[in-house]
Amino acid sequence: MKIIYKDGTVAECPEELELEVLRHSAAHIMAQAVKRLYPHADFGYGPATEKGFYYDIDLGDTKLTDEDLLKIENEMRKIVKENIPIKPSVMNREDAVKFMTEKNAKYKVEHIGDLPEDSEISFFTQGDYVDMCTGPHICYTKALKAFKLTQQSGAYWKNDKDNKMLTRINGIAFRTQAELDDYLKLLEEAERRDHRKIGKEMKLFMLADEGPGFPFFLPRGMVLKNELVNYWREIHRRADYVEISTPMIMNRKLWETSGHWDHYKDNMYSTIIDDDTYCIKPMNCPGGVMVYASEPHSYRELPIRAGELGTVHRHELKGALHGLFRVRCFTQDDAHIFMRRDQITDEIVGVVNLINEVYSKFGFKYFVELSTRPEDSMGSDADWEAATEGLRSALEKLGLPYIINEGDGAFYGPKIDFHLEDSLGRTWQCGTIQLDFQMPINFELEYVDENNDKQRPIMIHRVCYGSIERFIGILTEHFAGKFPVWLAPTQVKVLTLPGVDESFANKVYQTLCENKVRCELDNRNEKIGYKIREARQVDRTPYMVIIGAKEVETQTVSVRSLATDETVSMTLDEFVSKLNYEIKERV
Repeated sequence: MKIIYKDGTVAECPEELELEVLRHSAAHIMAQAVKRLYPHADFGYGPATEKGFYYDIDLGDTKLTDEDLLKIENEMRKIVKENIPIKPSVMNREDAVKFMTEKNAKYKVEHIGDLPEDSEISFFTQGDYVDMCTGPHICYTKALKAFKLTQQSGAYWKNDKDNKMLTRINGIAFRTQAELDDYLKLLEEAERRDHRKIGKEMKLFMLADEGPGFPFFLPRGMVLKNELVNYWREIHRRADYVEISTPMIMNRKLWETSGHWDHYKDNMYSTIIDDDTYCIKPMNCPGGVMVYASEPHSYRELPIRAGELGTVHRHELKGALHGLFRVRCFTQDDAHIFMRRDQITDEIVGVVNLINEVYSKFGFKYFVELSTRPEDSMGSDADWEAATEGLRSALEKLGLPYIINEGDGAFYGPKIDFHLEDSLGRTWQCGTIQLDFQMPINFELEYVDENNDKQRPIMIHRVCYGSIERFIGILTEHFAGKFPVWLAPTQVKVLTLPGVDESFANKVYQTLCENKVRCELDNRNEKIGYKIREARQVDRTPYMVIIGAKEVETQTVSVRSLATDETVSMTLDEFVSKLNYEIKERV
């Protein structure tokens, strides 16, 4: 594929740039289509994204419908078919402002104003449309072969809620129609697995206008949540963690000392108590620090590994809320480890191994990022270098491949982030390990070494699930609601055929309950096919036990598996033994 640069150079596109160039060019072609259909449109930003492209557009009072998106897409196809050449040009800053002003492109003029005084501004023209851009682009519109507009939404200009809300039109683009078709199938499957839809069908959780961003967990959802908590507690007891609980609301002075007030106050909720400002905690770490500081410590006690399933609150913009993935209230499976400098590598290795055990349990692949010092940070250069090297050494000791993510560390220290890959190939950032030299300094934490001298401990912040609520959303979509037996809200449904003697079905149900199996008896006078479909498609129950005349006569159970869709006959004792093994071993 040939591309054209802002200086007019035409060259073969490097393979790694092909999709980005196609998608950026698609944004320009979409903007040209919009301008033809809505001449009053004024354009903000229109970048390529990981999967496609978007453009933020001021359409005045015009509200777009799904039919309008189709019209825009059809106009794009006309532009592609016209095979319009795309030509670059360059202006100095003053001429560029004049040029854009004449076109009433106020957002582009504002953008030019944000650029350095000596900037050279490049433009790309395609027929009757010209856009400010650094390029490169495809040489002719016909090179865009596979694209589709997907949705529209609102977006603040420059992502600032104090600015005007623009219309964001999203689209996707690929090299070939086959690649586009494959991606559309993936989108359909993702929609089928949407945790909001499945959560409603399975009665796991609910969202209400009375509490936007504050999810309600229903009885079945609480079973799922509690099983995750039980597993978390089990593996942490085995790894010599103690569990603590810290207050939901603490004085503002604590958050000033920790650094959160200066770096995070816009995302914090606060209230006035006894004429003083108190904050609802957005993170658990200051509380964990206070627990450590509540008594003196010896080097012999370290490391101290303190876990907390703490509920935190963070103010998220309403437009950013999304099911369980982005909420304002959630439970973090935090732990804070206080240790000596010589223990850093071993402790990080231990945390990585624990997180690996958790993700392997659910069948997740993952990759790791090492995030380094951000611009808005606390602490000395020496401490940051030591902390970053500690994380790097641990990853290399484990032989774990990692990607460097420059400048994305926490404000108090570098971090290792774990990105899960689900059954659809999507990635999610969940687990994290953050090494912190700063907070122990801020809170003057100490321990006494072997020479009876006072030393400063080092601190690790870490999570496995991240947010339990978000992790439930990820699991729901990963398994499409077909949870493993140990996690399933209802593990077995006993289904009776109409007219059958129910005494044996009651015996089966009671036996399963006595063995602590989460079980339901469906003895409604309905056809067995209807009951099976409901158990499979709505409740997604791992096992269905079907009781008919044959089963009553032989005193056996016909067990239908949701995973294999096969029905196997066995004795009740055999089935109970099978269940007990799968639940105990969490397979």
